[in-house]
Amino acid sequence: MDFFIELTLNIFVFFLGSCLGSFLNVVIYRLPAELSLLYPPSRCPKCLNQLKAYDNVPVFGWLWLRGRCRYCNSKISPRYPLVETATGILFLLVFWQFGFSLQTIAFWTFLCWLLALALIDLDTMTLPNSLTQSGLIIGLLFQFILGFLPNYNLTQGINQLIAGVVGAVLGIWIFDLIIIVGSMIFGQAAMGGGDAKLAAMMGAWLGWKYLLLAGFLACLIGSFVGGAAIALGLLSRRQAMPFGPFLALGAAITVFLGELILSTYLKVFFPLG
Repeated sequence: MDFFIELTLNIFVFFLGSCLGSFLNVVIYRLPAELSLLYPPSRCPKCLNQLKAYDNVPVFGWLWLRGRCRYCNSKISPRYPLVETATGILFLLVFWQFGFSLQTIAFWTFLCWLLALALIDLDTMTLPNSLTQSGLIIGLLFQFILGFLPNYNLTQGINQLIAGVVGAVLGIWIFDLIIIVGSMIFGQAAMGGGDAKLAAMMGAWLGWKYLLLAGFLACLIGSFVGGAAIALGLLSRRQAMPFGPFLALGAAITVFLGELILSTYLKVFFPLG
C-alpha cells in the first residue's frame, strides 16, 4: 500500500509541475511580445484556432496530436512538451530532497522563475524586469517566512530577510562591476544589465554564500560552453551570448548540491586540525 501511495504522490507532483510548465510556455512566448498571459486562451499561432482542453494536457496533448495542429496540421514545437517535462522533473527532484516543507514550495517557485528567465534570454537576449523584480520580492518574502515560521520568531525572520537583502545587493554589485570592468577591457558590453538583476534575484533566494557558488558555477559552465562554441566555429569571439541560462543553471545546481559542494570544498581546502 505504501508503494502505491508513494507512486500516486510522485505522479501528482510531476503532473503539478508539468501543468505549471505549460503555463511557463505561455509566459516564455507572450511576455517578451507584451501579450496578455490570460487572454486569449491557448491557440495555434498559425491558424489561430483555440485549442481544446484535451489538447492542452501537459506532455500528452502534444503526443496525441503527434506534434501538429489539429486544424491546420502545422508543426508544434517540441519545446512545449520538453519544458513541461523538465518542470515536472524539477518538481520531483525538489520534492525528493525537501519533502513536505515550505522549502519545497519555495524552490518550486524559484526554479519556475529561473526556467522562464533562462528560455526568454535564450530566445530574445533579454531578461524582463517584471520577472527579475517580482522574483526578487517573492524571494525576500520567502526568506522572512522561512526564518519566522518554525518557532514564530520575528527576530529570526528579520535576520533571514536581511541575509536575503545582503545576497541581492551583493549580486547586483558584483555583476555591475563585471559589466564595468569587462567594458573597459574588451571595449564593449561584457554582460547585459538584466544579468545583474537576475543575480540580485538569485541572491535574495540563496543568500550571499550560495549566490557566490551559483555565480562561480555559471561562469565556469559559461566559459566552457562559450569556448567550445568558438572552437567549433559556432560563435565568434565578439558575438554576444546569453548568460542568463548559465546563471539559472548555476542557481539550480546550487539548490540541489550547494550544501554538498561547499562542505566538500571546506573539508578539502580547510581541514580541521
